[in-house]
Amino acid sequence: MNPETQSREPRRAKKPLNGNHVPSEVIDSARSGASPSVAPASVHALMGWYETPGELYKACEALRDAGYQRFDAHTPFAVHGLEHAMGLRPSRLPWIVLGGGLFGLVGSVLLAWYTQGVDYPQNISGKEAFSYQAFIPVFFELTVLCAAFATFFGMWSMNKLPRFFHPVQTHPSFERATDDLFFISVEAADPKYDRVATKRLLASLGAHELCEVGS
Repeated sequence: MNPETQSREPRRAKKPLNGNHVPSEVIDSARSGASPSVAPASVHALMGWYETPGELYKACEALRDAGYQRFDAHTPFAVHGLEHAMGLRPSRLPWIVLGGGLFGLVGSVLLAWYTQGVDYPQNISGKEAFSYQAFIPVFFELTVLCAAFATFFGMWSMNKLPRFFHPVQTHPSFERATDDLFFISVEAADPKYDRVATKRLLASLGAHELCEVGS
């Protein structure tokens, strides 16, 4: 290409991250973290809401790309792929469920073996004292039962339940999180949190009723 022609061509605009129409200076200021405006200790998070799941999805992508980690989305129904937009790691719950199921299976096999083959063996029609075929339904049921208990108590533990109050509930419109609005909250404990830059970023993404909530 002719150098003169190349020098005259206008510079191409930087493509928005992940297709989000967010000004690059807003993303850069959120990434820089220079001169942070620290929130008071009583502030838990900055919250706002969107009218559609698509807007919330793009906002989560923008926060993830800007380096935020401690933020959450509150929706009236599950939004497919939102965990990827937020940059969440895979849940540990499947491993907890697997451990519970294996515990139930191994425990039921050992129980049947000890009671029938060691503690009180009987000779019934010349069969083996430990005839595991007769106990397959027991093995299956205890595997499912222990996996279900692991799921239930694992979810309670990972979600820190029971919990009768959370600061996000103090947002003036949060009751609509179970109806028709899609909320996002950025915790003040996030290292990237800045009262001015974070609010400006969410406002550029179209968030409504932005306000800080506290305990």
